[in-house]
Amino acid sequence: MAASLRSFLRSGDVVLSLGRRGFHRSGPAAVQVTVRDALNQAMDEELERDEKVFLLGEEVAQYDGAYKVSRGLWKKYGDKRIMDTPITEMGFAGIAVGAAMAGLRPICEFMTFNFSMQAIDQVINSAAKTYYMSAGLQPVPIVFRGPNGASAGVAAQHSQCFAAWYGHCPGLKVLSPWSSEDAKGLLKSAIRDDNPVVFLENELMYGVPFEMSEESQSKDFTVPIGKAKVERAGGHVTLVSHSRYVGHCLDAAAILAKEGIECEVINLRTIRPMDVESIESSVMKTNHLVTVEGGWPQFGVGAEICSRIMEGPAFNYLDAPAIRVTGVDIPMPYAKILEDNSVPQIKDIIFSVKKTLNV
Repeated sequence: MAASLRSFLRSGDVVLSLGRRGFHRSGPAAVQVTVRDALNQAMDEELERDEKVFLLGEEVAQYDGAYKVSRGLWKKYGDKRIMDTPITEMGFAGIAVGAAMAGLRPICEFMTFNFSMQAIDQVINSAAKTYYMSAGLQPVPIVFRGPNGASAGVAAQHSQCFAAWYGHCPGLKVLSPWSSEDAKGLLKSAIRDDNPVVFLENELMYGVPFEMSEESQSKDFTVPIGKAKVERAGGHVTLVSHSRYVGHCLDAAAILAKEGIECEVINLRTIRPMDVESIESSVMKTNHLVTVEGGWPQFGVGAEICSRIMEGPAFNYLDAPAIRVTGVDIPMPYAKILEDNSVPQIKDIIFSVKKTLNV
């Protein structure tokens, strides 16, 4: 009895010793982080990492941001790094572009990308074209960020999706995150990039929590620009989307799975440069394609995806025409019932999947 007890204690000592040496140590568990907080983390880490980075825009400093994305940054970094501006998008976007040309790395926040129309000359003519027009001598490392697309109850002038608008223009990189991991990793990559980046957030996603892995909580974590992510694997149909509607696609895929239809859901993450190869690989496997976006149909992101598939090697693998699910081709109505019917719903995605599969 005593001998077996001594043996047990010795083996326990070994286990305790191994634990102390780290062999049994487990890493911190994944945590729930909202998209708002993920964006805040990204800016905080990059402001700390590089003194050339600064944030400017309407109410970003003392008010902590119109959507509280910049909460706490003004108190931490002060007036020189976090700057409130007058309500003049053309003015402060021009200041930001000039600062980027002078060697700083500004983050220019638009309270909504609808207001970026006031500054579109600065974004396109001054930021996007200067590197080319200077024969590569003058980089413009700037990030234009803010909420994009339809919110809720804000009518036609505040509900446009600018993914196709800015995705049309060479010289820009255009990012459209969905999850908290996307938001943090892509924003950090955008701030570090030497090109002008349009970073399209979504107001309705700010308060949505996502699980973030241990890796993504690191200050060194980034998501590569130009690389899509397969959010759900499947073999029957490819769903391609960006921003908020990735979630709609996953919800639709979960419902369809109960009926035996397996959807592969691709989160674009980057609008320009577009990861066409990932879409082609998926279509070659599933033989069907449905694109989903909140913007208007004509000349939209889905239209570009369909064209690229038609022009490339994946076209011969399609068993049915590709289908686009988009916002309705009208200015956004104010009434809620009309608004709900003007943007894609989960039922619209399910209907389109069944249509392309002929079931």
